[in-house]
This record gives sequence, C-alpha cells and structure tokens, in this order.
Amino acid sequence: MQAMVLDRIGPIENSPLKLVDRPQPQPGPGEIRVWVRCCAICRTDLHVIEGELPQRRLPIIPGHQVVGIVDAAGPGCRLLQPGQRVGIAWLRQTCGSCQYCRSGRENLCEQSGYTGYHADGGYAQYALVAEDFAYPIPEAFSDWDAAPLLCAGIIGYRALKRCELPAGGRLALYGFGSSAHVVLQIARHRGCEVYVVSRAKAHLDLAARLGAVWTGLDARQMPVLADSAIIFAPAGELVPIALERLQKGGTLALAGIYMSAIPALDYERHLFYERNVHSVTANTRSDGRELLAEAAQIPIRPQVTTYPLAEANRALQDLKADRISGTGVLVIE
Repeated sequence: MQAMVLDRIGPIENSPLKLVDRPQPQPGPGEIRVWVRCCAICRTDLHVIEGELPQRRLPIIPGHQVVGIVDAAGPGCRLLQPGQRVGIAWLRQTCGSCQYCRSGRENLCEQSGYTGYHADGGYAQYALVAEDFAYPIPEAFSDWDAAPLLCAGIIGYRALKRCELPAGGRLALYGFGSSAHVVLQIARHRGCEVYVVSRAKAHLDLAARLGAVWTGLDARQMPVLADSAIIFAPAGELVPIALERLQKGGTLALAGIYMSAIPALDYERHLFYERNVHSVTANTRSDGRELLAEAAQIPIRPQVTTYPLAEANRALQDLKADRISGTGVLVIE
C-alpha cells in the first residue's frame, strides 16, 4: 500500500512526509482493517510532525480523521462486518478499568492511545483500529463530509459541552478553522448567537456565510459580552482577552491539544464574578456517537478542500498558513 510516512521531526515547510510503499497491515484479535477512502488533516497532525507534542513513535503514518470501508476483520470481531463504512478518530485505546474509564471519563485514561501518534493513522490506503473504537458513519454524509467530523467535529462538540453554553446564549469563537466551523453550525441549530474572532478574512467571510451575527479581527470590538467562549487557536495570549469579553458566570473552554504560554491573569479583571476556565482533553466515544447523530440530523455540511494523498505536505503547509477555509481532506485513490 502507499502511505505518507514521517520518519524525522521537522518543519512542514521542509516537506518531511515521504510517499512510500508498505505491506498491507494485518488485523489482530479484535481489530478491523479499513480501506481508506479519505482522511481529513488537522493542526494536531502539525503538532506531531513539527515536534510540538512529545515524540512517541517514529516512523509514523499521521492522520486521525479517517473514513473508509471495513476490508478485513481479525479474530473475535463481532460488531462490524466487511463492507461497512466506518470512521477512525483520534482516541483509539483506553484501559477500560481505571477510575476514569469506569466513570465515563475515558478521555483522561492514563493508558490511552491515539491514532497517528501512538499508532499508524490514515495518511495511507489501509489502516487498522480496534473495532470498539471505530464509528459507523451515518448515510447522511459523503466520505469527505464525514471525515472532518471525526476530530474537528468531535473536539468541537466536547468543547461546546465544556463551555456550558446556555440555551439561546451568546457564544464567542476564537480562531475559525475546522472545529469552529462545525461548532458554529451546531450552535446556530440550537438557537444560539455566535460571534467569531479570527485573523484571516477568508475565515471571517465563511463564518458570516454560516450565520455568525458578528465577525471581527479584534475581540475588543465585539459589541456584546458572551455567555460562553471557546478558544480554538493555539494562542495563549487570547485567554485574558476572551475572559474580559465574558459575562459574569461565563465559561471559557480551551480546545487545543497544544497552546502557547498564557500571560499572567488578574484575578478581579479576568476571573472574579465566577468566570470559569475549562480545558478540553481528547474525547470519549460517547462524544463521537452523539456528535455524529446530531450532525446527521441538522445536517452539518463541512466546507472541505481536497488534496491527493501524495500532496499531504502541501495540504498541511496550506493549513499552517491559514490558506484553507474549513477543512483540508486527503482523498486516497
């Protein structure tokens, strides 16, 4: 099979991913093999490739928003059948027995493993996953519409939970990439107002088309205070700004797996009056199932830009430079 492989950490501008031929992987007990149709790209892929996340495995095939067809099943599989369309997401392994797994917080499991980081992902023609961690894809979605939902959508959905947006409330989004453009559609469907801050005019234009009531380059010009806010940009300097634009009792969710240093906060200015800050760590499988069901009902239609698998470096370069509105998706022939 063909795969884009990372064997050395480096800037994406240097095109560190190499197209190579590898043997088809064989599913072990409880695993399925997925014939990959497409895989969406993500800033987390950049954090892995450029070393902003601690190195776990090299060489590695990145990619954790995978849509494809079950091609083969290992011994003991009972849930999924060959020919069924499924998705593979970031979370791919938990211990199932720790205090977090037993209490519905498997995203905090200390034995958790992740696709395209601890194990090979979807920048390839075939990928493996435990069938318990694969998601059946609703028929409402095409392959490329479904792919962005498997990380951007799921993490956005969990961030929306963590920011405690009240019914009919005002939501501020900082950064408007893959996750934010899915969250905006969910929040609007729920009857909420959405305000978007981004440094890219193309992203602001997309937010306006999707129904944002206000868009701007500077949060200080936002005409109202928000009830809840989510920071998707990996920029710690946005935290005090977002807190200043929150109502009393409001909650700010930090959705990134990586964030630059957060400046010092002033207690009275930023945190008093019961303003809250909640981080977001991966997701549970329940988050994924809930997101796919609600997204199919709405229905959500992510905006995508497609690239051939061999152009994964260019796709990630475009992502880093904010040249993609919505989500980039690698299409595997």
